[in-house]
Amino acid sequence: MKIIAYLKPTCGWSMGVRAIMKKYNLEFEDRDIINDSAQYAEMVQKSGQPLSPCVEIDGVMLSDVSGEEVENYLLSNALIESNNQEPEAPIDSPCTDEEHEAMRSKTIRFF
Repeated sequence: MKIIAYLKPTCGWSMGVRAIMKKYNLEFEDRDIINDSAQYAEMVQKSGQPLSPCVEIDGVMLSDVSGEEVENYLLSNALIESNNQEPEAPIDSPCTDEEHEAMRSKTIRFF
């Protein structure tokens, strides 16, 4: 399975996606959309919208998703088997106020 995840370095939603990848021991490309404008542009072009996280699984783009939504997609399409392991981070939580504040110093990109 080829997985490309367009994520922020620090973000509740992005950490939830990473937690699902770790929970199921899935290899994936972690693309930084905050510090690499080319990755952000690619995400917008592929997903048709500017919100993250976006996760591409074998060519299928899941746009603006939580870790919980990624897990549900993987399970419902029989791409993984359910396990009882607890994820190391919440899989359905927004960014904290501190994370939002830290991201304010980054360049805002508009298309």
